[in-house]
Amino acid sequence: MMTKNEHASLITAANMQMTSTLTQNSSIHIGFLPEAEAINRQIMDGYGSLRDQDILRRSHFFGGRFENLYLDHERIPALVQVLTQATIFAANLLGLPEQALKRGFWFNDMGPGQSTSKHDHDEYDELLSAVYYINVPERSGSLIIHDRHSQTEVTPESGMFVFFAPAVLHSVSSNQSDERRLSIGMNFGPA
Repeated sequence: MMTKNEHASLITAANMQMTSTLTQNSSIHIGFLPEAEAINRQIMDGYGSLRDQDILRRSHFFGGRFENLYLDHERIPALVQVLTQATIFAANLLGLPEQALKRGFWFNDMGPGQSTSKHDHDEYDELLSAVYYINVPERSGSLIIHDRHSQTEVTPESGMFVFFAPAVLHSVSSNQSDERRLSIGMNFGPA
């Protein structure tokens, strides 16, 4: 559980570190998690110790792998800090109080040579989608935002959040590194 001061620190960081970029037809918003290196290390350690039974659900089977892996956030305690910061950013971007939002999340574990197919998140009542990067080796793939007549590549960094509208088509280019790339996908909708 976070203290009030830690929560206030995250709110301050959310207000100060969010940038917006307009691609051809879509806006993306980028922010960074304070203390990301230590938090990401804890998440990687927790993720590495998961067993098959810890994964609650798998979805989006493409290219020989499940693109989405769902688990209870309590299984990896450091996730709380990432999910809390993401909710603060989302609430600020949407102009809503945090308690007005519900959040879903999943892991995307991309091994060498793997990619994530073009898709969107516009399925139910989502208001905003996001990705948070935990482990991003060099050449492990870019987030590609597909606009009507162009595409924009976002080169991810560990500790980076990228927010975008759920209807935006996006994909991830092939992981050309020798290591796994780990990120968390998120959707925010009305509570």
